Amino acid sequence: MTKWAWVIDQTKCIGCHACTTACKAENDVALGVFRTWVKNVDVGTFPAVRRHFAVLRCNHCEDAPCVEICPVTAMYQRPDGLVDFDEDLCIGCKACMQACPYDAIYMDPDSNTAAKCNFCSHRVDEGLLPACVVVCPVEALLFGDMDDPTSKVSRELGSHPVMVRRPEQNTRPKAFYIGAHEAALDPLAAHHDDMYMWADRPKGNGNGGRRPPQLPARVAYDVPRQRAWEWRVSSYIWTKSIAAGAALVPAVMQMAGLDLPSPLLTTFAPLVALAFLALTGVLLVADLKRPERFWTILVRPQWKSWLARGAFVITLYGAVLAAWTLASWRGGGGAVLLAWPVAVLALLTAVYTAFLFAQCEGRDLWQSPLLVFHLAVHAPVAGGAVLLVAAPAFGAVEVVAGFGPWMSAALALLAALALLDAFGRHQTPNAAAAAFALARGRQAPLFWTAILGGVIAPMALLATGFTAFFALAGLLVLAGLWLYGHALVLAGQGPPIS
Repeated sequence: MTKWAWVIDQTKCIGCHACTTACKAENDVALGVFRTWVKNVDVGTFPAVRRHFAVLRCNHCEDAPCVEICPVTAMYQRPDGLVDFDEDLCIGCKACMQACPYDAIYMDPDSNTAAKCNFCSHRVDEGLLPACVVVCPVEALLFGDMDDPTSKVSRELGSHPVMVRRPEQNTRPKAFYIGAHEAALDPLAAHHDDMYMWADRPKGNGNGGRRPPQLPARVAYDVPRQRAWEWRVSSYIWTKSIAAGAALVPAVMQMAGLDLPSPLLTTFAPLVALAFLALTGVLLVADLKRPERFWTILVRPQWKSWLARGAFVITLYGAVLAAWTLASWRGGGGAVLLAWPVAVLALLTAVYTAFLFAQCEGRDLWQSPLLVFHLAVHAPVAGGAVLLVAAPAFGAVEVVAGFGPWMSAALALLAALALLDAFGRHQTPNAAAAAFALARGRQAPLFWTAILGGVIAPMALLATGFTAFFALAGLLVLAGLWLYGHALVLAGQGPPIS
């Protein structure tokens, strides 16, 4: 069976950008985005400086994380190993951009769908070479069947030592480099200045607030990077935690055989959970580039994707939550019976994002095994905080007075998990760079405000025992949870990955 691959000989490349322009012309690539590009890196200290090139594009990984995370199979892998995309199916969720460790996927500004190098599949299927291979004046780009011993690709792989980009990601990429310099392939090895040799560097395209680069090297030219997820995703994590936690607290109380002595718990909490679950759905749809296609995730899901699984978890949780709310109004034993599935689905709603983030192979900070525990604690803390804020309006301050000790303990656990993620050992340089940005770099103001204002200050207020302070403590907790989530979302996308 055919297995297509690239061999890119950087000892021949002259940095002419012919491959970039041919790709744009052949595939009608919009202004400002690129399927293939040539990165320029200057290595050394004057006067002993040399410019190195790296031709960057999709690596057509054998274990392609973009294919696994795509919720609607818009990104797919052909039997010949080529990773292609279908813009007619794409909903514009941008998850594939987060999953790609090579920054090879972009959102097309014309179609608002994901796009990338696809080996010029329309040409390959006709027996032609990709456009970039045809125009390369020095034959630095080779394309062929790596399983065919007579192909140029196979012969070069057998006769030269080769490198791949970000081997620690274990994606088994099919783009192999001959003679490439480490500073050109390693996205963290070189420094990014505020401008390139003939262009300003777009805001947010730097080193992500990380420590000094590993080598005496500077990026002389690169292409703009798109930040895929911003405040809507941060807010979705927050609203989802409230939707889960507001129901989880009274449901667990019912499961434990405790009475719910106030409408705060029997009426307000379920309604808040429903309202914030609806708001979660609104944020998810609003963040899509093609929101009118959202419904396809429910009728044509790609089940390996936690984005697809999460959509069904939220939908099922919403249905059971509505039934539980109705049963709570009517009274009787139905609410107690439904409390069990409500609690289970609430917890799953809270934590599934950790599994989604784990599929984002390009964002190593998000793949921390602690994230699932963090989100599991995040939900009851958010729910408890909402109840603390609302208790005075229901005359139920005494009802929530007992929340103080467990809220303080949960907040201490959240802070410990956050600090461990920020200052603990990290498995990859990308995760370490993102953690540096989180706690000591660009996102440090958000991070420390969340810790001090959203954890330490509420714990101090709760420790006083004065119920008059509880509502303020709840507000501070809710603000801190959003700030930390926003810092985590931004910091994870901080370090360059190309």
